[in-house]
Amino acid sequence: MSQRLRVAILGGSGYTGGELLRLLLDHPHTDVVQVTSERHAGRFVHFVHPNLRGRTRLKFSAASDLQPVDVLFSCLPHGAAQQRIAQLAALAPRIIDLSADFRLRRADDYVTWYGQAHTAPAWLDRFVYGLPELHREELRGASYVSGVGCNATAANLALWPLFKAGLADPTRDVVVEVKVGSSEGGAEPGPSSHHPERAGVVRSFAPTGHRHTAEVRQALSLTGAAPPVHLSVTAVELVRGVLATGHVFLADRSLNDKDLWGAYRAAYGSEPFVRIVKERQGLYRYPEPKILAGSNYADVGFELDPVTGRVVVLCALDNLMKGAAGSAVQCLNLMAGWDETAGLGFAGLHPV
Repeated sequence: MSQRLRVAILGGSGYTGGELLRLLLDHPHTDVVQVTSERHAGRFVHFVHPNLRGRTRLKFSAASDLQPVDVLFSCLPHGAAQQRIAQLAALAPRIIDLSADFRLRRADDYVTWYGQAHTAPAWLDRFVYGLPELHREELRGASYVSGVGCNATAANLALWPLFKAGLADPTRDVVVEVKVGSSEGGAEPGPSSHHPERAGVVRSFAPTGHRHTAEVRQALSLTGAAPPVHLSVTAVELVRGVLATGHVFLADRSLNDKDLWGAYRAAYGSEPFVRIVKERQGLYRYPEPKILAGSNYADVGFELDPVTGRVVVLCALDNLMKGAAGSAVQCLNLMAGWDETAGLGFAGLHPV
């Protein structure tokens, strides 16, 4: 498919909506025709997204004014899209929903992890989970795609090769500590994002029970494994960025670095946006989120403790890009049959 597609963004005033708009304005095959915001309806989008000043003359419109388009990106808060999915589907034959509303396959999991019953459970199986590294073939030609949790994406990309190759012990607990930047909290200010409270912190805000745990368990189940997964999330002094550090035990203590390299190369050797970072020396010998800001890359790495058979796996990414808007555009490229990397060539900055 080579024709340009008309695209709209529902709920485009947040950080993820702004990133989507930035990417789609420069995409070679898309025309953004509408961006909605109830709070900012009638204002130029650059009023909220100042980096786009001079790039577009679009104004925010109300959601009630949405017109039919080829592709609709929904950036509404959790719970909103599922309540109006039939209405949204009438506006666009392709929908990419960046909330958590359609990420999980089992309706019961929404009760467990989100504390409420899903209002449109019949739609769950119609959505493909939007992580291309795990679901590329399903995404080709798909009509409905879910977004991904940024913390889950970092954890999944770090863990996936070992479980896919059968090298990890599926009976041992998997523990993942995720450090995140302030933009993960969204654009709406609150007590925890007030600068004197947020600056300089290393604050554990979800030591247990983080909702993205469900996405990690769901992803690993695709390998046939069902290890106990424990996710902890800590806020650190970053604006953009996620670093997941996971601890996995090998099924066979005789496995070595060469075996692990083989698993990671088999998983990611041909991936356009996943880079294996494991150097013998230098400042950047392990994944680091700072240099990925603004890019759709995820850097993964690992370190084996041969004495205990424990592997420390790492993944760094930009939570607004590979953890949200970037992956969504990558999915759009697959859905439409375009070059998977279209509109996503930015490599990140150094220094920054």
